[in-house]
Amino acid sequence: MICGVDEAGKGSVLGPMVVAAVGCREIEDIAALPVRDSKALRPKQREELYEILLRDFAISIVTLDAAGIDEARTRMSMNECVAELHAEALMGLRPESAYVDACDVNAERYGRAVAARLDYPCEIIAEHRADARYKIVGAASIVAKVTRDRAIGELAKQYGKIGSGYPSDPTTIEFLRNYIKEYGNPPPCARRSWKTVAILSQRTLLDYQ
Repeated sequence: MICGVDEAGKGSVLGPMVVAAVGCREIEDIAALPVRDSKALRPKQREELYEILLRDFAISIVTLDAAGIDEARTRMSMNECVAELHAEALMGLRPESAYVDACDVNAERYGRAVAARLDYPCEIIAEHRADARYKIVGAASIVAKVTRDRAIGELAKQYGKIGSGYPSDPTTIEFLRNYIKEYGNPPPCARRSWKTVAILSQRTLLDYQ
């Protein structure tokens, strides 16, 4: 089996990070699908491809919620956390080789970090922008993105308008500010170890003392 691995939500301030591995017997198995980096696809296209991938390919999905990310960051860097989740997703399929989207500035070092966390031998090819270069990684990008988007949708049902969950989203920041103002603490779905949350909490509580 050959796998592609990618994640969604690494830099988000709200909600989970999702890592997906997609596997196939031959790389040609995925050639006919119009797969590319999930960010280059419209939501409807991602959803349609997601259903095809779940039906026709081997899939492994690992999700770590905000509290889990905060706990992990007390023990390791964010890149190490992602490498651990990439390895966990791969161990769900146990391919002979895998292409992974490198989170480290040093792609080869990142590949070694993932390989070191596996409990079996696997050839790891780690590259930057692998989701745009290899369809099998693009497929993993789609599965991770759709899974995370659905999780954000469930949080929106609970909390109302929360935006995309990323610090660059004004709707997300406004939600955080209003929640902290009302309750005095960030919501459970927020990553408290993020500087965005710490700064926003400090400013908001000072403004309303």
